Amino acid sequence: MAAPAEVDNNAGGTAPVGRTAARVGLALSAVVTLFLLVDSASKLLRLPSEVAGAGQLGFAVGTLPIMGALLLVSTVLYVVPRTALIGAVLITGYLGGALCATLRIDAPVFTVLLAPVYVAVPVWLGLYLRSPGLRQLVRHGR
Repeated sequence: MAAPAEVDNNAGGTAPVGRTAARVGLALSAVVTLFLLVDSASKLLRLPSEVAGAGQLGFAVGTLPIMGALLLVSTVLYVVPRTALIGAVLITGYLGGALCATLRIDAPVFTVLLAPVYVAVPVWLGLYLRSPGLRQLVRHGR
């Protein structure tokens, strides 16, 4: 006897996600957004810790406002549902640059070098859990 065929009750074509998962996604996105907003503000304000860190990485102090503005714009795009995907891509690119900059100075691997990865994972996980369109793209490729 053949097994009964599975029925797709999901008419919209998106992968279903429970209410708890959606809330976790929003919470994850909120936490990472707060972190990124603080980071961008500290660069825009040229706080002493940012100035010292930029010097260690070989960046001129004048680049801090540019980096802060880029991160701020990317984060705002991430927060808006219609532009969240492009925001996540831009944040990932920004974090990739941060990883390269720390790799160049032989920073400690787990505490400094991988810090951008520790931020990128919740960016994407939060977006995946809160975005039906992204879940559909990941699961079905369309």
